[in-house]
Amino acid sequence: MQNYVFVIDQNKQPLNPIPPARARELLTKQKAAVYRVYPFAIILKHAVDNPNPKPLTIKLDPGSRFTGIAIVDHDKVIWAAELEHRGWQIKNSLELRRSLRRSRRNRKTRYRQPRFDNRKRKEGRLHAPSLMHRVLTIETWVKRFCRYASIAQIAMEVASFDTQKMQNPEVDGVEYQQGELAGYEVREYLLQKWGRKCAYCDKEGVPLQIEHIHPRSKGGSNRVSNLTLSCERCNTRKGAKSIDDFLKKDPSRLEKIKKEGKQPLKDAAAVNATRFCVFGTLKSILPTTTGNGAQTKYNRTRLGLNKSHWIDAACVGDIETIQLLTQQPLRIKCTGWGTRQMSGTDRYGFPTRHRERKQIHFGFKTGDIIKAVVTSGKKMGNYVGRVLCRKSGSFDITTSSGRVAGISYRFCIPIHKKDGYAYGF
Repeated sequence: MQNYVFVIDQNKQPLNPIPPARARELLTKQKAAVYRVYPFAIILKHAVDNPNPKPLTIKLDPGSRFTGIAIVDHDKVIWAAELEHRGWQIKNSLELRRSLRRSRRNRKTRYRQPRFDNRKRKEGRLHAPSLMHRVLTIETWVKRFCRYASIAQIAMEVASFDTQKMQNPEVDGVEYQQGELAGYEVREYLLQKWGRKCAYCDKEGVPLQIEHIHPRSKGGSNRVSNLTLSCERCNTRKGAKSIDDFLKKDPSRLEKIKKEGKQPLKDAAAVNATRFCVFGTLKSILPTTTGNGAQTKYNRTRLGLNKSHWIDAACVGDIETIQLLTQQPLRIKCTGWGTRQMSGTDRYGFPTRHRERKQIHFGFKTGDIIKAVVTSGKKMGNYVGRVLCRKSGSFDITTSSGRVAGISYRFCIPIHKKDGYAYGF
């Protein structure tokens, strides 16, 4: 089952989304044309008087690395997507630029007084670009959906990872243990961290138990860095053994578990830092309601649905039942708009090559999604993906199966112009 298709009339007013079969019929009879490929939307060749479309709800499950999106018509999910953020990529790029600039200044320039603290920042604003990226990207896509569908309200999950509870579960233990949904936040974090499978045998689809890497009987703590997930069989076999004794015959897995266990709570901190900023931004667009992570998991478990970001989004808030009319969410990956760097550098910061100022070659731009139909030669075939342009006219295409080099621009047909995102299913 595919996503429904967005429909707008000749005046670009949003109408009710329609099933793919109905959209195919309108396109075949030339009553409509393709308006946009990602997300797929068609435009009618006539205006509609008093369209009065049904009000829809867009539900969001914001995360540190992924955000689940579901557009719901009452209790029916008609469109879904998973948005992959690039916050950590932005952070790493800024750190690399910072190190290169410091190295270059020390080598090349005379001393000058530091200027890092002479800029006034707005109060109540997230200053980290990696955090603001998540907020602005979610805002961009919500506004985009409002242009293609009659979105009446927004529902989002305001996840709260209690990092103090993760680091020290003994603090105020009685208060944390009260309630039917107690413990969902820590367990959900471990499920995400360990990939929802047993850390010792990689078994999936079985009940998983929270297990101490360093046993409690030998001084191990309840910190999240000392917790992992295991199936009942592995938990029983390990018992009170140390992790070194239990996995002495599997040193690669031992090293992996120790490394994973020491990972910091960066993702949880990013979600906590951005959740209210995302809520305030969305509230200024449309009426917005919230739900918590425990409620989302309770709804998904009660309805017997699989774990996925877009399904979590569909289960946000107070729901009795949910019907999934799609099983093929659109995968949206943030890629950015490229770099303004005028010369490429090596790892030490020394320039190695000049970057071309001209970005458009033969009507194509690096990052466009194209279709190449090669009719002869060694690379004969059809290719669809993002294009890397050169002024020589020999392009590279990044497809789902790999990178294809040396495709002439004469074989390329544009599908979707570069917009800072990559798409797939």
